[in-house]
Amino acid sequence: VPAVPIHGITTHSARVNPGHLYIAIHGTNLDGHDFIPQAIDNGAAAIITNGRDVGQLPVPQIKVANPRRAASFTAAEYYGHPSKEMTVVGITGTNGKTTTTGLVSAMLKAAGEKVAQIGTLGTVAEGYPEEKTLTTPDPIALHKVLFDLRQDGFTHIVMEASSHAIDQSRVADVDFNYTVFTNLSPEHLDYHGTMADYFQAKLKLFTALSPSATAIVNIETEYGQAISDNCTVPVVATALAKAGDVFFKDYQISLTGIHGTIQAGEIAYPVDSSLIGKFNAENILCATATGNAMGLTQEAIKNGLKQCTSIPGRMESFALRSGATALIDYAHTPDAYDKVLSTIKDMVVEPGVLHIVFGCGGDRDKTKRAQMAASAERFGYYCYVTPDNPRTEELTEITADIVSGFCANEYAVFDERGAGLRQALDRAAENDVVVVLGKGREDYQEINGKQRPYSDLEIINEYRDAR
Repeated sequence: VPAVPIHGITTHSARVNPGHLYIAIHGTNLDGHDFIPQAIDNGAAAIITNGRDVGQLPVPQIKVANPRRAASFTAAEYYGHPSKEMTVVGITGTNGKTTTTGLVSAMLKAAGEKVAQIGTLGTVAEGYPEEKTLTTPDPIALHKVLFDLRQDGFTHIVMEASSHAIDQSRVADVDFNYTVFTNLSPEHLDYHGTMADYFQAKLKLFTALSPSATAIVNIETEYGQAISDNCTVPVVATALAKAGDVFFKDYQISLTGIHGTIQAGEIAYPVDSSLIGKFNAENILCATATGNAMGLTQEAIKNGLKQCTSIPGRMESFALRSGATALIDYAHTPDAYDKVLSTIKDMVVEPGVLHIVFGCGGDRDKTKRAQMAASAERFGYYCYVTPDNPRTEELTEITADIVSGFCANEYAVFDERGAGLRQALDRAAENDVVVVLGKGREDYQEINGKQRPYSDLEIINEYRDAR
């Protein structure tokens, strides 16, 4: 292949500019090889393919076994491997990624470090506009962001690593110094097929690390123990009890937060957090273990925990004029429903009840829909079934799957999410809690491939106590 100067990289033919390298990816719905003519028309200087016969091309063609892996490697090379010049923390797990990412970022800020956060909330960094896309960006966008952050003097990156991203090699060429495992429960089985395959995707993050890296692993479940057993670098195990290297010496969980002491070797870290729930106690453990492994001071870890008062869209509560409370959470798996709803149920002041507003995403794992309904019914007084990003799937089919999980008739179905949320807010009396699950701080509904403006928070704000 002749040497060709490259002025950019992309996997989208429409974004090709003269001198770009176009990488043809065979995706779920579209095959990038079909768009090679458009890429060449737009000025592509070279093409990477999976070896499929695409005929004679007027530009160099590089055939590889895995174009996704090639995209990651090429992007890292093109941008000069920016992650090697920063301290990078990667956090994975079914639940808790965003909260743990926020906690570790807060600790680093308290330590005076210049830190950026990448994940579900977008790129959260001082001076950067938040752009919400996938939990983990594609490798080209990711390495471009890392390059820009490095150029602007950022020294630490704390990022979420989804199972899709790991499986699709989006983070294959990120040089992680620390990786964190929060937990694993059924999710994304429409993509992975089985829990065994889902687990293997997560495990990849812990078996391809440089020898100098450290893994922080929550061993509360068998999956965490299996990650720990198979990890190729030193492991710091966390557990609520003494089974872990880092554990709670004592703790109390209430509506005011989580308070107690974490023991890490000879060091005791006081915990005074406004986050609530046992699952957040596990997230706090993971974050504290990470801060401890990074050598942060006791004061930085303590202040980071205290200053991280809430994570947008994660157990966020709002006082309403009626005397009720609205709470929004991104929970979108049966396990997350059980954890969030059981936590809230235990804290409701009688005679208050739970009104639960939820839905299930279209074109995603159908097996969890009835389970999520059963969980909502188990903890809720009344359920409001609404759309939650139906995408290209018929809403009636999604709803039918959901309501099949109900045993009683204490629910209503809505074609428009806002209508269901407003009815719940209108009905909520003093001490009641309206729990709005699934979307968190998302500001859109995805319907038939288009994102339409919609926000749970905007509607809740209409009912909030102005005090």
